[in-house]
Amino acid sequence: MREIVLDTETTGLDPLRGDRLVEIGCVEIFNRMPTGQTFHRYINPQREMSKEAFDVHGLSTEFLADKPVFSAIAEEFLEFVGEAPLVIHNASFDIGFINAELERTARTPIPRERLVDTLLLARRKHPGVSNRLDDLCSRYAIDNSHRTKHGALLDAELLAEVYIDLIGARQSQLILAERVEIRVGTQADAPRRQRMEPLLPRLSESELAAHQAFVATLGDKALWGEYA
Repeated sequence: MREIVLDTETTGLDPLRGDRLVEIGCVEIFNRMPTGQTFHRYINPQREMSKEAFDVHGLSTEFLADKPVFSAIAEEFLEFVGEAPLVIHNASFDIGFINAELERTARTPIPRERLVDTLLLARRKHPGVSNRLDDLCSRYAIDNSHRTKHGALLDAELLAEVYIDLIGARQSQLILAERVEIRVGTQADAPRRQRMEPLLPRLSESELAAHQAFVATLGDKALWGEYA
């Protein structure tokens, strides 16, 4: 099954108040394993960056000034995600911004039925504790030491690793690999079992005599003559 792990960065917290997307990062996974295929774009939000948002991701108004606007990358983005489920941490935040941008370009919003919210999954599996992405990386021993600031592609890559552990897919793969190794090893290395006593012959004396008489009619050069 194909899934897309997705993360965004924005100019603020509320698309209804004019905040815009500034970065999208996507990681493709197939049968719960990253394929190496990614989608990553910076986006010109056509507005000033708030100080609070800049402190989070470090993307300045000046840096984004020459980047494409969302309408220029919308089709490429939609083509990459296709109809796959979207795996997002705190999905309502990201999809709110994505759908606001799609609506601005007269495109169909992404339905919420396609979303897999890893924050909700984490809260069910680890209730009563913090389930931020950094916390989950620490919990599952995923190296995030290079994450000094938020970044859409980096966070999507980390989330893909977290998601695989969160749903137990990595453990299942290890168990399967172990079973395959044991099964192959048994076939290749196990000694053949020998019967304590040989089986009794299943042919009667008359059947053996009839067979030998038939083989005799095949001539001395017949292959069966070597086994008569």
